Amino acid sequence: MGLVNGKTMQDGEETPAEGVGFPADRLNDLMVGDDFFLGFSGGTMGVVIGLIVLSVLGGIISRRYLFPKIMDFISKSDRIDGKTLLAPKSLGWMMGFLIFSEMMSWLQNNSEPVWDASIAENAIEWSFTFFLLGMLLAAYRLVDYLDAFIVVEGEENAASRRSLASVAESVGHLVVALLAAFVVAGLFGLNLNGLIAGLGITGLALALAARDSVANIFGAISIIIDQPFNVGDWILVEGIEGEVVQIGLRTTLIRSSADTLITIPNSNLVNSPVENFSQRRFRRIRPSFEFEADSDPSSLKQFCEKLLEKVKEDSRAVKEEDSWVKVNAFGPSMVTVSCNFYSVQSSASQREMTEDILLLAKGIAADCRLTFHEPRLRR
Repeated sequence: MGLVNGKTMQDGEETPAEGVGFPADRLNDLMVGDDFFLGFSGGTMGVVIGLIVLSVLGGIISRRYLFPKIMDFISKSDRIDGKTLLAPKSLGWMMGFLIFSEMMSWLQNNSEPVWDASIAENAIEWSFTFFLLGMLLAAYRLVDYLDAFIVVEGEENAASRRSLASVAESVGHLVVALLAAFVVAGLFGLNLNGLIAGLGITGLALALAARDSVANIFGAISIIIDQPFNVGDWILVEGIEGEVVQIGLRTTLIRSSADTLITIPNSNLVNSPVENFSQRRFRRIRPSFEFEADSDPSSLKQFCEKLLEKVKEDSRAVKEEDSWVKVNAFGPSMVTVSCNFYSVQSSASQREMTEDILLLAKGIAADCRLTFHEPRLRR
């Protein structure tokens, strides 16, 4: 009738179940009785309900406490706080189904449950199947936490690690999706041999159809290896200028100065010149000043020397040996003084230093009795 009680007959004698002793004996005492529902005795039904409750509690504890503690322990980033982090819900379901499957298997092999063997076997198999599906879903969700293990705190190679984490997340999602497809096909009994053989026959057609995608994937790999830019860098490529937000498996996202997102295929980035403004070691400042043509040459010379001396004293100035202030050109009504300075690699410092140089030049010109050229005033 499909009912089992955990005993077998051998040589005409009853042999006790393998799990004699505590807690098997106590469970056997609870599960004895007549058929109550679907082949289950009342005691066995109560034990199974108890296992379900334990499985739910185990899943909740795993999601709220166990996995956050594990992630907090192995994470390299202070941005992941194990006290406040909640693992994906799929982790809770995964652990719940695993606990239920293992406890039901133990109950079947080590005690004498009064139940319908086919129903119990199906429950064990389906709970393990749902565990596998939950594990795949949890793996897909946990890929989003890769940056906690790749991107650590600190300035050293931080941009490179952010770029690696960005690509690793894309690759991780793809790998998990492919594994999920094969696992699900196996769970439902689909024959993959024919599919694999078919891929061999249609491989050329697939390769031609997916050549752009393949080129973009290899482009992402080239970007990570060569590192022409990283996440957070400000670049100019193909007339598009902005900050690199994400380096994906197929495309790279750039946020422009207008705060719009621009998507560029990775193959285009690899095959085009990329100007990386964030890799500058310094910033160039090139102001010029126009004075009246009748300005005294010695005053012009004095202006150039004083301005250069003052700028070199600035703590923001770099490359002093390449800095200069010289009379550059004469015209019918004016004389031009050109400058060449360098500031530290900071846009804010460059703007502030440019402003200070212009104001400083105005004061030195007044001290040297020089008059700035005004084309509207002719004598």
